[in-house]
Amino acid sequence: MPSLLSLKNAIYSKSYLQIIEQLTNLPPNTLTNTTIDCAINCHTKGCHLLCHDDVIGTRKISFIIYLTEVGWGRVDGGCLELYDAVQEEGDDDDNEKNSSSLTSNTSTSQGHVPTALPTKTILPNFNTMAYFVVKPGVSFHSVQEVFNVDKPRLSIQGWYHAKEQPDDIENATLQRLKSSGRGEDTEGEFEPLPPVVEKEKEASSEAISTSTSTPQEAESKPTTHNLSEEDINFLSQYMNKAYLSTESMNEIQKRFENESSVQLRHLLLDEWNTKITTAMNKEDTRDKLGNDRPALDYQVGIIDKWKAVGPAHKQRFLQYDELTKDDTTTTVANCSNTGEYLHHIRHTLFKSTAFGKWLGYITSLDYPLGQQGRVRRFRPGLDYTVAHYGVLTTHSVLDATLCFCAGNGEQCTFDEETNELVGSDDDAIWESGDVGGFECYIAADESGEDDDSGRDAEYDDEDDTRLLSVSASNNTLSLVYRDPGTMRFVKYVGR
Repeated sequence: MPSLLSLKNAIYSKSYLQIIEQLTNLPPNTLTNTTIDCAINCHTKGCHLLCHDDVIGTRKISFIIYLTEVGWGRVDGGCLELYDAVQEEGDDDDNEKNSSSLTSNTSTSQGHVPTALPTKTILPNFNTMAYFVVKPGVSFHSVQEVFNVDKPRLSIQGWYHAKEQPDDIENATLQRLKSSGRGEDTEGEFEPLPPVVEKEKEASSEAISTSTSTPQEAESKPTTHNLSEEDINFLSQYMNKAYLSTESMNEIQKRFENESSVQLRHLLLDEWNTKITTAMNKEDTRDKLGNDRPALDYQVGIIDKWKAVGPAHKQRFLQYDELTKDDTTTTVANCSNTGEYLHHIRHTLFKSTAFGKWLGYITSLDYPLGQQGRVRRFRPGLDYTVAHYGVLTTHSVLDATLCFCAGNGEQCTFDEETNELVGSDDDAIWESGDVGGFECYIAADESGEDDDSGRDAEYDDEDDTRLLSVSASNNTLSLVYRDPGTMRFVKYVGR
């Protein structure tokens, strides 16, 4: 402890602050030693920090002194990841192609976001110090997941403070995550679904995207499901017939009305599930992902039509580039990889009138007129989404997620004697939440009482009210009725 106190006094001394100012091209006397802000961090296996810019209050320089074991390597993880700040897509600023980075002291943060992938990584080598200027909307960085089970990532981490907070603090990560203004939405626009053509009578319908009713209120509304024999025959080409009988649909409807959410396991026929999971496992083996294997290459899986999607302070995953939206292949034989299979399911099944009618029936929400969606791949050790106010809606919506992952898609049971989940190992680990991948719903704090003066201002989804967590489960359709004021995110997928 005496040695640590001596180190703290040395790195916060006036003479050392002057050295830091010279190294970072800051004007003399920018930094103050009246605020001592540092701590010892111990990151063990699985620990990580998502992308942020460190801007809170008067923070000016961020530093990390690494105390890891000698010989720390890439396979151990825990690298400091740095991101370029690029012009936000759709911004009308004349400097659309400009970018900023931690190596520049120019403040060009307005309308900038981090790239999806880091542009530089720094190993936490023993007895080294990393530092950078904290700039709103520019100093984006993260900490890679620690992969080594035996060696912790030990460090002294802290900040040097300025006398005043930056003028452009509104561009900081915290403020952007709590903004629902232009450019903050990452969900995309709703697209219309084919209208229902009633043969016997004209019936009213209401878009899910604009519905303000609850499932309970929807009970008294006129419905437009009227599933015909033709509809059932079409759906039965893809879906488990157990979900297409009147008895089962009524049972699902009752459960959804009571709970506003439901998980439908084994949704697709075995034919489709086998093809999709076989292709998925083949690609995971090719990419050396899963089964406790670290993702050491940020470019892994970015192949063919898969592209990395950011910005990293809000999300990162691979998205299938749907350049062939008019593809209407109807047989399994026409597909050869996971992206093509899921693309086909999304555009042929999920966008069909028959599926819309089926959703309207089992949820009592009437036929949906609009939809938005995409095909995503979450890579262990790399991908996630973050709860932010840009995903808040002004009207209630129905979230529908069809998930494929390792496991049988079975519901596990809980053994009170052993305090463990009973089921297949893969099903149990997803349901436990230990490796993330679950979709979490939280109520946003819309009080508007933000405090930017210190640590308490850091954005933490635990500060919001957790309403529901939906575990990842193979071949499972999750339906959740999301009210205005509710955010959702996919928890970082650990290795």
